[in-house]
Amino acid sequence: MTLRSILAATLVAGVAITAVSAQQVTKEDVPGIRNFARLETTIACGGATEPQAMPALKQMGFASVVNLRLATEPNANVPAAEAAAKAANLNYIHIPFSGQKPDPAAADRFLEEIIKPANEPAFVHCAGGNRAASMWMIKRLVVDKWDADRAAEEATALGMTSPALRQFAIDYAASKAP
Repeated sequence: MTLRSILAATLVAGVAITAVSAQQVTKEDVPGIRNFARLETTIACGGATEPQAMPALKQMGFASVVNLRLATEPNANVPAAEAAAKAANLNYIHIPFSGQKPDPAAADRFLEEIIKPANEPAFVHCAGGNRAASMWMIKRLVVDKWDADRAAEEATALGMTSPALRQFAIDYAASKAP
């Protein structure tokens, strides 16, 4: 093998590795969902999700919908979303979670639900995707034992934008450490 072919092979391998890691989180346009971001086949996070999006989520292979929106948020319409999810044969879990006053009890409940095999794969949403991705970061830290930088990088790709929620996730995970 010549030096040129070795360098070319190394370059191709480097591009392939970069492409694989860059494809870990994919963004898609799904009618009725703002900011849809999917992590492989395990989870997708999104923002405001309209009831009419539920059949599409089922067709995409999701088993559950985890709604983190407060019922008092504009256009949250939790009862309509729940009815639509059930009509589409999706498990529907409503865990109200405030980004301004994050409650560890909501994170506890999220972890209980997200690890149930009947809820996998899950579509997790809030209004914009920030809270959903932050909760996923908590799962990565507490259940999967990822380090904070790795979990934050993935959560950011999924839609986490709040430094305060990032810190909440880190503090919550630290409180659960043995």
